[in-house]
Amino acid sequence: MSTQDNPDLARQLTGLFDLRGRVAYVPGGYGGIGEAVAWGLALAGAKVAVSGRSADKAEALAAKMRDAGLEAFGVAMDAHSVNDIRGSVDAVAGRFGALDLLVNCVGIQREQSLLEVTEETYDEVIQVNLKAAMFLGQAVARTQVARGGGGRHVHLLSVRAQLAVRDRGFSSYASSKGGLAMLVKQHAIELAPHGITVNGVAPTFVNTEMIQHVYARPAFREAILARIPLGRIADPKDVVGAALFFASPAAGFVTGQVLYVDGGITASE
Repeated sequence: MSTQDNPDLARQLTGLFDLRGRVAYVPGGYGGIGEAVAWGLALAGAKVAVSGRSADKAEALAAKMRDAGLEAFGVAMDAHSVNDIRGSVDAVAGRFGALDLLVNCVGIQREQSLLEVTEETYDEVIQVNLKAAMFLGQAVARTQVARGGGGRHVHLLSVRAQLAVRDRGFSSYASSKGGLAMLVKQHAIELAPHGITVNGVAPTFVNTEMIQHVYARPAFREAILARIPLGRIADPKDVVGAALFFASPAAGFVTGQVLYVDGGITASE
């Protein structure tokens, strides 16, 4: 049967990546990856709220998006505070009357070798990368379950959820992202009866300001490129594509999964 014989199927297929009418919340939305994700969601038709510790930076990005004819606003949210997390979710749902999509781009790295890791550093990385994801997911899910109609949660992870790093101090970061990979699975199972999917996007190095130290060390940069089968560092748009897939109707039957956007690193030795 062709789509001409089945107009409902034609509408479904043409709308696989259409986010019009959806409300998306992007914590960490003015960072290098987060900003690209926020623009991607808005250009796909979503109303977008972005947040971070700086209300000014969040609102500045939202203003640029509004100037481009998109619907967006900024809100302050400190990922160290569960009260802030819950308040930001309430603000987004209150502003738009719904909250359909969570794309969590919050994350920090504090590099210390195993023999030098401090309790303070470890606790902060776990708090921001893992605990914040837990309570963002909880707060958004409460809103979605109460409203009905399902929803989408997408969390930004890293290849370090699966791979350790030689000669680098990644204990805090790797354990936080590995924990987040399991949190994605657990949230997916608990929220499946409510029609809410939960997935993760795990990139390798992405070409943002945060990795400029890579370019400042040519030998290190070449070593990284040598490990990536596709031979380049990821662009933000590579991550945006994966996030849009999980946020869209196209991924309606996909949950509990982590997509590694890594140029083939995790497929090789």
